[in-house]
Amino acid sequence: RNRPALLHELGVARLPEEEMKLLLDFFPILLFFGAYKFADIYTATGVLMAATVVQMAVIYAMERKLQAMQKATLVLILLFGTLTLVLHDDRFIKWKPTVLYGAMAIALAVALWGFKKNFLKMLLGAQLELPTLIWGRLNVAWIAYCLFMAVLNGYVAAYFTTEAWVNFKLWGYVFPIVFLVAQGIYISPHLKSDKPAA
Repeated sequence: RNRPALLHELGVARLPEEEMKLLLDFFPILLFFGAYKFADIYTATGVLMAATVVQMAVIYAMERKLQAMQKATLVLILLFGTLTLVLHDDRFIKWKPTVLYGAMAIALAVALWGFKKNFLKMLLGAQLELPTLIWGRLNVAWIAYCLFMAVLNGYVAAYFTTEAWVNFKLWGYVFPIVFLVAQGIYISPHLKSDKPAA
């Protein structure tokens, strides 16, 4: 079956692409937050796992592939979610973001300073034309951001209640939004083509 047919079956065929992407980004966390408020952390964890599988299925139907980050997110959510449910211990799902962000920071840092490879440029170079210096600064900014988010999530998970952590997961979306907007503003003057910063 072709892509339009798949999207139609999933009920998303008529949504504009940008709105669809925004909906997909927030879909799992909103369901997780709602499930926690109406039930408990374990029900919410199951809902998050199912919602993430659906999210990735829709992304794959739209783009016919999953990025490495998306694959890692899916694997970690299913792994830590399963451990949370089987062992009935919510620490696993609470520490999952710290593990994910920490792994991203390490991977970006090792690639940049160990192997002299810029993963961001490898992933986005076909979409954005930027000077090598700017790509290097972006990579360092992403390393710093991932470390910040890993530490912040770890702090909230360790020193606050589960309810406070769940609330942080929802309202904490302000951090990636601010970071991405600031990144877009920074790279706009450096774009070599007429393509807007996505």
